[in-house]
Parts: sequence; structure tokens; C-alpha cells
Amino acid sequence: MAQNGSGDKVEKGVVEEDEDLQNPNQKDLRHDKEDDLSVERMFLSREVPPWRNQLTIRALVVSFFLSILFSFIVMKLNLTTGIVPSLNVSAGLLGFFFVKTWTKFLDKSHMLRQPFTRQENTVIQTCVVASSGIAFSGGFGSYLFGMSERIAKISSDKSDFKNPSLGWIIGFLFVVSFLGLFSVVPLRKIMIIDFKLTYPSGTATAHLINSFHTPEGAKLAKKQVRTLGKFFTLSFLWGFFQWFYNASDDCGFPAFPTLGLKAYKYKFYFDFSTIYVGVGMICPYIINVSVLLGGILSWGIMWPLIERKKGQWYPADSPDSDLSGLQGYKVFIAIAMILGDGLYNFIKVLCYTLIGMYNQVRERQKENVLPVADQNSQLSYNDQRRTQYFLKDQIPSYYAIGGYVAIAAVSVGTLPHIFHQLKWYYVLVIYILAPILGFCNAYGAGLTDWSLASTYGKLAIFTIGAWAGAAHGGVLAGLAACGVMMNIVSTASDLMQDFKTGYLTLSSPRSMFVSQIIGTAMGCVVSPCVFWIFYKAFDDLGMSDSQYPAPYATVYRNMAKLGVEGFSSLPKECLLLCYVFFGSAVVINLIKDLMGKRGRFIPLPMAMAIPFYIGPYFAIDMCVGSLILYVWERMNKAKADAFAPAVASGLICGDGIWTLPASILALAGVKAPICMKFLSRKANARVDAFLKS
Repeated sequence: MAQNGSGDKVEKGVVEEDEDLQNPNQKDLRHDKEDDLSVERMFLSREVPPWRNQLTIRALVVSFFLSILFSFIVMKLNLTTGIVPSLNVSAGLLGFFFVKTWTKFLDKSHMLRQPFTRQENTVIQTCVVASSGIAFSGGFGSYLFGMSERIAKISSDKSDFKNPSLGWIIGFLFVVSFLGLFSVVPLRKIMIIDFKLTYPSGTATAHLINSFHTPEGAKLAKKQVRTLGKFFTLSFLWGFFQWFYNASDDCGFPAFPTLGLKAYKYKFYFDFSTIYVGVGMICPYIINVSVLLGGILSWGIMWPLIERKKGQWYPADSPDSDLSGLQGYKVFIAIAMILGDGLYNFIKVLCYTLIGMYNQVRERQKENVLPVADQNSQLSYNDQRRTQYFLKDQIPSYYAIGGYVAIAAVSVGTLPHIFHQLKWYYVLVIYILAPILGFCNAYGAGLTDWSLASTYGKLAIFTIGAWAGAAHGGVLAGLAACGVMMNIVSTASDLMQDFKTGYLTLSSPRSMFVSQIIGTAMGCVVSPCVFWIFYKAFDDLGMSDSQYPAPYATVYRNMAKLGVEGFSSLPKECLLLCYVFFGSAVVINLIKDLMGKRGRFIPLPMAMAIPFYIGPYFAIDMCVGSLILYVWERMNKAKADAFAPAVASGLICGDGIWTLPASILALAGVKAPICMKFLSRKANARVDAFLKS
């Protein structure tokens, strides 16, 4: 993609240090009010290491082990609910904990050669998030698993499938996962310095890392780490307790009835899962409430009403997994809500992007000056110092463009051999459009903190699937195209978020880019291996009544089927209901935006759609997390703000790491020694009568 001309000139020039930067004792009056608050003045006594020294062996080792941990966490969330919160804070916090513990040990042994810096902490966070991000964008809970025969059977579409295999999955990810990184590298200065995009997640992570490494923040960081360790241990032990007493094949996974809500065979319950409690503490209140409302609307009201129509709307003997039965309503109504919400937000963010770009370009034309070189005197001390180091280590544009073209060429020749339904010209068209879409996604994420990678993936499903057609493997071609597009635009926005974090922590763009590449390479191997453990350990993976139903795998499969076959396979009145819920999702979003601040109380259709398919069992756990956070903030907001992320991270990571031994036990055929179930009074009476007889 062509780069801004003025941006080239500034980037290729040498940025001179301001007099203030060379001699901090000579202060300008404009900095008097800033001195007490300037982050970079607090770090002035600490030398910024060269970019190669930021990429330490210990940082990469810690990143590798944390990548495994976070891949299990993301994989479990992918295969259960599909809700994956931002784990940047957890990555930064755990990275600080492990390296700080190691350096403290070496320091006491007088063997420490290089102190632990915030730049090294940023590299760890970047590498871990890049690696675990592949567990999401790799489609193990969506498009990639949706290609399998197991999901094809659920979707009543056995004609076109490709079963998972470590070899082709790893090869596919290596081919498609790096293109997004090269597509936006030439735009880093324009996005971060010229346009001054906020990238809220990247900014929040940078503030956290900066606070860890300031003299005042180190004390708080130690307390946060201890808190994380305590809840990590409790969460891990609770996972073991649940397995020991409940999780055998005869008992099923733990289900504790709650609320007393019961409609026919549908029941609200929760499984006391600490990972969902932790997710609930991280996700905004409205997401958790939306999930609960979606569960009440679907499983408490809609499905019982539709069940009464059995025999009129769909065959009375239709199996629950057959999409001509009740399962069809569950899947396609959820798809309609997801598409309505996704389309609305895609248009909204695209409009924000175009308007923002227009305004910024117009401002530059009015000023008619170079934004960095000529306006340096107007920048604060923090911005001067950060701009200086951000422009110090350049990544040549020809390197990024050449890398993109080379990888794209390899990909165009390779992907049709992995998926014979995906023709080379489909891939070529995607790669021509991908840099533009990657830029739009990265820019939109900078404005709104929303990555619309899955929305771009859905567009690829419908366009490529319809282009290929049902007779030429359109379902599989659409799903594969979704993977190509989703990986490119997802990694593009992730890289720009990390560049923002690096800008605010004085981390070199080169070290950030290299750590992102290393993390992506780790993810291309670690994530498939983690998925393979789940795939082999749980024979019912992907089934609606499984512990790991992988809801989005079925949803994505049926999107592809809908794109190539149309609406003929839907049960009676399902299409009308889809129209209603699609329109409702658009209207709800529109009302939410028009109401401004008051709209924060209106639920999110995307979050409401999830329990339509898999049920509301996880919603109560998430609401418990929200309730804990709400009460904590009411009692002591300062303490809640400081320690809630540590508590949530501990709960998520402890439960996540327990998944590894649980999977190994399942592979070994080890069953829990005790089976505990909660039965109703009537069911318990029947059991007693049977035992007495």
C-alpha cells in the first residue's frame, strides 16, 4: 500500500534530540505543571536499552510458557462460549511476575547482568498476545473446526468436509498468519504519531506496564502479583475439585440448578466455573447482562413456545442435532442476530474511519507543515521523548512490502493444495483487497477499540462461497477464505495496538515487530497442538450437549451453507424469525447509539445471540463476576481498580491451566473417582424407591 509522502520524508530523516531531552535540568516553563505527572521524567534516570537488548532470551522463554497457558485459556473459551476477553493485562502482569521473580533470584546470587525493564515487559506481552491470538483467529472454535465431518453431520451437510490434522493446520497458519503484520507496518507512524489514534487496549496495557516499573508502582505490582498467585491457586484447586467429584462420563459436567426457572426440558443452571467468573469481572457489565437476557429470552421463553409447535413447524421425531428441527431455530436465529449486529457495527466503524481520516487529512492540509518535525516544540515532554524513540529504529517500507508480496505469492501457490476448493484466483483477490481492509480494521480499532476481524471473515464466507457455488465446494471454499481474511485483518489491528503500547513504553518498533513475528510463529505451532489435545481427549467435542460445544463452529458452517444453498433447508417460519431478529439487532444498536450515554443500559445483540444456541449456563457465572466487581467498587473503588484485574487474571489462568491435566486424564481414560449430582426432590424420591425395591 502506498505510504503518505510527508510521512516518508520525516521517517527517513534523522530526528534530533530536543535541548530538553539532552539536559533535563533546563526546563521550559510549559513543563512546570507537567513535572509531577510526567511519566518519562520519572524514567529519565533509566537507560533505554537498544532494540536487540529488549529481545532477551529470558523474555522469549517466559513468552513461550505463557503462550501455552494462554492458548489453553483462549481455546477453552473458544470451545465453550466463544467469548474471549482481552488478555493483554493478564499477559503483562504474569510476564512481570515471572521475570521479576527470576531477576530477583539472580540479583541475590550476584549473577544478574541485565535488569528487567519495561521494554522487556512489553516484548513479553506482545509475544504472548500474538501467540495466543492465533488460538482465536486460527478458527479452532469457528471456521476451521467448522470444516470437520463432525460439525458437517450436525449441520446435515456431509457432502463437503475436511477433518483436522496437525500437518495441514500448522501449514495453513504459517502461510496466512504473517501477511497482516507486513500489510500495516509502513503505516505505523501515520497511525500512531500523525493521526494520534488512541488504541484504548494498547494504551491501558502501556499504563499498566509503566506503573509496574516506576518506584511507586513496584510496591503495588508486588501486591497485585501476590493476589494473582492466590486466586490462581484457588482456581486451579477448584478445577481439580470439580473433576474429582463431578466430571466423569457417567455424571456429565457439573450442573447446579439455580433460580428455579424451568420450562419443559430447559433449565437455568451454572457450573461454578471460575474462568467465567473471571471473564465476567473483565467484561463490561452490559455484556454479562446481555448474555443473561439472551438466555432468559431464548431458553426461558422462545424454545418452549416453539417446542409446542412440534409436528406443525418441524417433524416431531426430528433429532435435536438436525437443523430441520429445533436446532435449526437455535442456530439460524443466532446467526441472524450476529449478522445484524456485525453489519451495523461494520458500517458504523467504517463511517467513523472515513470521517476521521477526512478530518485529519484536512487538518494536515490546513497546517501545511510536517506534523512531527515542525511541531516538536508544541509537544509535551512525554510526547517528545516517545516520538524520538519511536522513530529511532526504522523498519524499511520496502522490507514490509517485499515481505507481503513474497508471502502472498507463496500463499497463492500453496493454499489451493491444502483446500482444492479454494482456487488460486480467489486467494489472489483476497490478498489484493486485504491490505485495504487490514488498514480499515486497524484504524477502526484505534478509534473504537473494536476489531471487526470476524465480520470481515463473514463477508469472505458469503462472497467466496457464492462465487464458488455449492457444486464446486462453496462451503469449504467460503470457510477457508474466512480464515485467510480473518487472520490478515486480525493481526493487522493487533500489531498496531502493540505499536501503541511500545510507543508509550519507549519500546523499539523493531523489537515489537520481531516479537510479534516470533509470537505468531509460536502460535502457529502451539495453538494447533493445544487444539489437538482437546480434539483427541473429548470425543463429543462440538456436540451441543458436550462440555465443549464449540458453538461458533456450527454457526460458521451454517453461514457458509446459507451462502451457497439459500434458505430452502430452514424449518417453517424460521426465515421470518431470522428477519425479525436481524432487524431487531440493527434497531437495538441504532437506538443505543442515538441515546448516547443513556444507551449504555441497552443490551448488546451480539452478546445476547450466544446463549440462543448453547444455553445460558455460563451467563450466571459471568454475572456473579460482575456482581463481585460491582460490590467491591462500591465498598472501595481504588482497591477494586488496583486488584480486580489481578483477581480476574488469577481465576482465568488457574482454570485455564487445569484444562491441561484434565485433558491428559481424559486421553488416558482416567475417570473421576466420585460422582456427585444434584437431583430434584421428585427425582430423588424415584431413586430412593428404586434402591429400596
